[in-house]
Amino acid sequence: MQIDLTGKKAIVCGSSQGIGKAAALKLAVAGAEVTLIARDEAKLKSVLDELSSQNGQAHSYIVADFSQPDHLRGKMKEFMSDGRMINILVNNTGGPRAGEAINAETTEFLSAFTNHLICNQIMVQSVVEGMKKSGYGRIINIISTSVKQPLKGLGVSNTIRGAVASWAKTLANELGAFGITVNNVLPGATKTERLFSLFKTKSETSGKAVAEVEAEWLKEIPAGRFAEPDELANAILFLASPMASYINGINLPVDGGRTGSL
Repeated sequence: MQIDLTGKKAIVCGSSQGIGKAAALKLAVAGAEVTLIARDEAKLKSVLDELSSQNGQAHSYIVADFSQPDHLRGKMKEFMSDGRMINILVNNTGGPRAGEAINAETTEFLSAFTNHLICNQIMVQSVVEGMKKSGYGRIINIISTSVKQPLKGLGVSNTIRGAVASWAKTLANELGAFGITVNNVLPGATKTERLFSLFKTKSETSGKAVAEVEAEWLKEIPAGRFAEPDELANAILFLASPMASYINGINLPVDGGRTGSL
């Protein structure tokens, strides 16, 4: 299956590493012009150098910290000031600190809500008019399988991810008539810094060795392995393509079968 995104412009958030980086690379190979967003400029420059450039693609990056929504809004206003139109938006932000919901400080919920839902809203509002004008829009949110089945020890994340999923479904209903789809990709355990950080935290709180924690996670995955970031990127690429034009408002688990619900 050959996906051609030549002429399309994409923004990928959290694209300095992990799933975001993998998605940016895939979109660029498919022909899209990609703008990276993250807070670490050195890493952004490194990824920018890796992006495939063909047919006049002019990739770029924006340095922004999603813990500062007003700063992000200003950066996006400046970036969009020349009237450019974005066709593909991948919302992707690192997850909140692990821990049980009952022990979380209220500020942790507020911080996660800001990083995820508020900044996602800012991103969508920044690009939606261009999507309407072009008649082509793909908004893809990288969330978590916790929107289908809460994950143990991720109380704040479970809470906020659910809010983002409901927000996305609402937008799908509102924007579908304009040729804009809004879908969520739900990663399972994927080989990223986030996963290895969760292993370490679980090891410290349980007293188990990291290798034992990892083995316990693997037992829950029918595929018997963790995902590669590229495998998530493949799902993102498909949802960003014309082939997914009638797929709207869904939660797509990419988890090797781990999620217990339908």
